[in-house]
Amino acid sequence: MQKRELGRSGLKVSALGLGCMGLSFGYGPATERSDAIKLIRAAFDRGVTFFDTAEAYGPGDNEEVLGEAVEPFRDQVVIATKFGFRNGKPGEGADSQPERIRQVAEESLRRLRTDRIDLFYQHRVDPDVPMEDVAGAVKELVGAGSVRHFGLSEAGPDAIRRAHAVHPVAALQSEYSMFWREPEKQILPLLEELGIGFVPFSPLGKGFLTGTIDASATFGQDDFRSVVPRFQADALAANQALVDLVSSIAAEKKRTPAQVALAWLLAQRPWIVPIPGTTKLHRLEENLGGVDVELTSDDLVRIGQALDRIEVQGERYPASHQRLINR
Repeated sequence: MQKRELGRSGLKVSALGLGCMGLSFGYGPATERSDAIKLIRAAFDRGVTFFDTAEAYGPGDNEEVLGEAVEPFRDQVVIATKFGFRNGKPGEGADSQPERIRQVAEESLRRLRTDRIDLFYQHRVDPDVPMEDVAGAVKELVGAGSVRHFGLSEAGPDAIRRAHAVHPVAALQSEYSMFWREPEKQILPLLEELGIGFVPFSPLGKGFLTGTIDASATFGQDDFRSVVPRFQADALAANQALVDLVSSIAAEKKRTPAQVALAWLLAQRPWIVPIPGTTKLHRLEENLGGVDVELTSDDLVRIGQALDRIEVQGERYPASHQRLINR
């Protein structure tokens, strides 16, 4: 597996990471623990060295699974986790008080079976805690050796600049894919300026870009997509043109739509590291094949022009979740 550096942080990881959330949270029933551990270890065997989790995924359950899975090869991987919600529950609102950050770090270290967190993200910007206080608390943890690098998730330009002024931000994690290109407007230029890496979550559009979801798709109540406007039947039908585009390019390349979607992301900047998630070994292997897809400059121009002509329908979050996004 190729390696990439996240910005100018010195933190080097596999070109594709593994988003572990879906093994425990958000997309239906949790994967049986032994199967989840097998999948994580299979990813490592195939070259993945970057694993993403969070206190909020469970809460705590996902960290415990990841900690057990990587314990035999802990020193060969990079673990990213997150703080920022009251009691680790997004529904209870943000909480990035410095004492809470220190508490989460201590608890995450225990669940992850490690003595340091390689990348510690603020999961969402807390409107009630100055960013300078947040960055200062993480800076203290870095000084103590329990955290190596500081990250932000779904933060806007002002928050990023304020945090970076206190302690270098190694990476920003936010949604980015052919299905959601908003970061191209302000975020990517800012990250390039400041030397911050970018870690796109949902790089396959929460599964939509794989071509396996159409307007007839239904989602269980414990699947987050059941309440996402973009995944309602009318929006799915309207957005089929995007899937058709990705599928046509995949056919030309003799690859899968998922592989083309990931290759497109990797081609946008050398410091972008997507973290697709899955619960299935064959999907893991398919996703990792995206690293080997070659998109020429002509391909990228053609894809960009086609994307510009497609107006994606539907909000990416319901109103209850949109309030947590800092823009």
